[in-house]
Amino acid sequence: MPPPAATARTVIKAMPRAAPATTQCTRLLSTASTPPAKRPTAPSPARLQSQPYQPLVQRRFKYNTVEEAKSRYRSGPFSWKAGLLFVLTGAGLVWYFENEKTRMQRKRIAESTKGVGRPKVGGPFELMDQNGTKVTERDLKGRYSLVYFGFTHCPDICPEELDKMARMFDLVEEQRPGAMTPVFVTCDPARDGPKELKEYLVEFHPKFVGLTGTYDQIKAMCKAYRVYFSTPTEVKPGQDYLVDHSIYFYLMDPEGDFVEALGRQHSPDQGAKIILDHMKDWRGKLKTS
Repeated sequence: MPPPAATARTVIKAMPRAAPATTQCTRLLSTASTPPAKRPTAPSPARLQSQPYQPLVQRRFKYNTVEEAKSRYRSGPFSWKAGLLFVLTGAGLVWYFENEKTRMQRKRIAESTKGVGRPKVGGPFELMDQNGTKVTERDLKGRYSLVYFGFTHCPDICPEELDKMARMFDLVEEQRPGAMTPVFVTCDPARDGPKELKEYLVEFHPKFVGLTGTYDQIKAMCKAYRVYFSTPTEVKPGQDYLVDHSIYFYLMDPEGDFVEALGRQHSPDQGAKIILDHMKDWRGKLKTS
């Protein structure tokens, strides 16, 4: 019986021989058309640190420092500019509504004094000025007129009121030259003729227009303007006397309609402001010469 070692060698020799390894590797490399797929791998931490960070959402506000960002956060959605704009807008609206309210009140006063068919205050007249020239209501149209009723022998009230009238006229003249005519109508035609009016009014203002006429003419005009006046009866020739009369300034518009009455409670500055405000509300043309 042959030994075991010999038997093993006989069996190995009888097995078919495989092709050389080098030949198989060469065939596999030459016939491969595409490289094999590689399994994805996670990027290394060093590569992640080298790439810049790209935020997903763009920031709306950019701050240079952390303090700026904190300040923006503390101020909330409103800034001092928005607050200032809010305050200015509110003040402008208040001023506008107050001014419009005052204008509408002046308009109501002016409209309430006008009657249906003929005005409640004012109307036609025919008198004579201090130069002897005939004057009617048509001569006063085209500009505002400030009318006062009094008499030249008045001891205190008329001089005070005429001084106020002169001051009001000068204040209006500074802003609206030639837009108003100051008129003085005597309630004492028996003693106040053209000559007396001229000598009396020049002491107050050279542009005052004085009007006089007969007793019936003065009475008719006072009635039209709702002016009260009373002279004593049974006066002897040369005897001094006083005339009781209303103490108001009557503001008439360029169409001859009554606008507003200014009383003793109005200072010259207040009266001038009222007149100028009415002139601003006037939509028609005003004579200036």
